[in-house]
Amino acid sequence: MSKQTELYETLSPTRLFFKFAIPNMISMAVTALYFIADGIFVGRFVGADALAAINLVMPFINISFVFSDMVAVGSAVQIAIHLGEKKEQDASRIFTTCSLLIVLASCLIGAAGFFAIGPILQLLGADAAVTALAVSYVKVYAVFAPLIMVFFAVDNYLRICGRTRYSMTINVGTALINVVLDYVFLGVLHWGIGAAALASCLGYSLGTILSYLPFILKKLPLRFVRGKIAPRLMRNIFFNGSSEFFTNIAGSVLMIVFNSVLLRLSGTMAVAALSVVLYVDNMVISILYGMTDSMQPAISYNYGAQLRRRMLAIEKRVLLAGALIAAAAWSTLQLGGSEILTLFLKGESPALTELSLQAMRLFSFAYCTSWLGICLSAFFTAVNRPGISLLISLGRALLFPLAAMAVLVPWLGLPGVWLTAPAGNALAAFVAAAVFVWFLHRGDRFFPCSEPL
Repeated sequence: MSKQTELYETLSPTRLFFKFAIPNMISMAVTALYFIADGIFVGRFVGADALAAINLVMPFINISFVFSDMVAVGSAVQIAIHLGEKKEQDASRIFTTCSLLIVLASCLIGAAGFFAIGPILQLLGADAAVTALAVSYVKVYAVFAPLIMVFFAVDNYLRICGRTRYSMTINVGTALINVVLDYVFLGVLHWGIGAAALASCLGYSLGTILSYLPFILKKLPLRFVRGKIAPRLMRNIFFNGSSEFFTNIAGSVLMIVFNSVLLRLSGTMAVAALSVVLYVDNMVISILYGMTDSMQPAISYNYGAQLRRRMLAIEKRVLLAGALIAAAAWSTLQLGGSEILTLFLKGESPALTELSLQAMRLFSFAYCTSWLGICLSAFFTAVNRPGISLLISLGRALLFPLAAMAVLVPWLGLPGVWLTAPAGNALAAFVAAAVFVWFLHRGDRFFPCSEPL
């Protein structure tokens, strides 16, 4: 019995959930804590303008990662399904092709970002000081793009091979290295905002090298092999990863719209307030995505093995855990928002603190429903239904929030911006639940599975 068969077919769904989900949730939580620590260091040692600058460019940094995310998620689904069908050589061929594709694409994306970010920020209407800070931050990421964009992709491949603890160790170690470097570069050496990006890139680069080491040493079922994959399969990989692609694009576009509206309504202060809220939001969403991403290989494998009942048992545990995480996040932000803000805004104006607190408490209502859309979108990706996943993801990340913003901002003003996410997520959750119920009633039409090479 292979290790994948033992893990995915015989281990109880509850034990399988804890074996895969908990390490990845810890990894994502620590990584998100690093981003929070990064915001704390930047806010305290560089200032509120630097926080606003990072918030202005973070959508563009996220956009730069969307191609690698699309290929990683789409290929992970097909790799897991092929392993479920006991086609290890084909799975390794997909792994090799997609790893090389991500590295090549990241070189082009990094070059484009290095030269284009300045003119883009000027079009947004940011002042000269914030623009200069933002450009210096992005250019560091652009230089390191070939090493850091593949970091999050290889994490998917490690989890497919059952190396959840190794993946967790690398993610935690990378985050801790980033925090230490942030402290040294910003708190001790006072190098400025570009050093914050440098700390991140150095940590991720080391993480990429260590993540690929087991594959290079041929200690895992997936390994680097020669050969090509069919164009039809590559199209399926792109299509199956399209929900993540368009989710990241849509989320980044939404943040650009948010920033433009906030600049018009309340200036840089409102953008700085949103940046604090998004640092906290990144923690919650990272944990949810960490959980759903970690269970995708198990769901895809059981889908490929045509173990429908077992696959749905795993998904039930994902949904329950998602609801519990969301409830804990909402309660924490409602009751402890003031204490969280003091970490970021020490010495800043009372007006900024009050504005950030209002934003945090209104924005947190998004967690009451966001977990459902995230969990079900990941499920449909795992069972090779990219169209449904894309429908849910695009609605949650862009279409429903934009519709809510068009209604709420003219009616409520600035509070309407903070309530856009709760309203948009509620609409997306309703659609996701309705589609999931319809999908379950399809019965035996649940399959077929993989695409041929």
